[in-house]
Amino acid sequence: MQSTAKTPDEYINTLPDDRKKALQQLRKTILDNLPIGFKESMGYGMMGYCVPHSIYPSGYHCNPKDPLPFMGLASQKNFVAFYHMGIYADKNLHDWFVAEYGKRCKYKLDMGKSCVRFKKIEDIPYDLIGELVQKISVADWIQTYESVLKK
Repeated sequence: MQSTAKTPDEYINTLPDDRKKALQQLRKTILDNLPIGFKESMGYGMMGYCVPHSIYPSGYHCNPKDPLPFMGLASQKNFVAFYHMGIYADKNLHDWFVAEYGKRCKYKLDMGKSCVRFKKIEDIPYDLIGELVQKISVADWIQTYESVLKK
């Protein structure tokens, strides 16, 4: 479900109260831990965190007019989605996240390539998300992106 909201605040304000609270807390967790250089924005119909063109002028290889995406947050029909391209592109980071998730959450991890789906919003591991967000700097992400994902 893609939103037409123009800002993260507008996006959050369109959500039902239970989802609003979860997305507000996830957003706060991300912003409190976001390395310098990443920028909060809207993209692909969701809240996003990207490397702006002022730092990475080439932009995203799929559409160079877009800044380089890194993370996203979305309220989907049956879950809250947290997208993190680092766990898709870096096997060590992926393995760390999967192991830590199992230690901290009582429900099984529901994860795609870069998407973690939270069906039980009361069990979102905010502390783990905060740690994950801190693990990749803008420079690290650009290097990983160029060596692993950019074609």
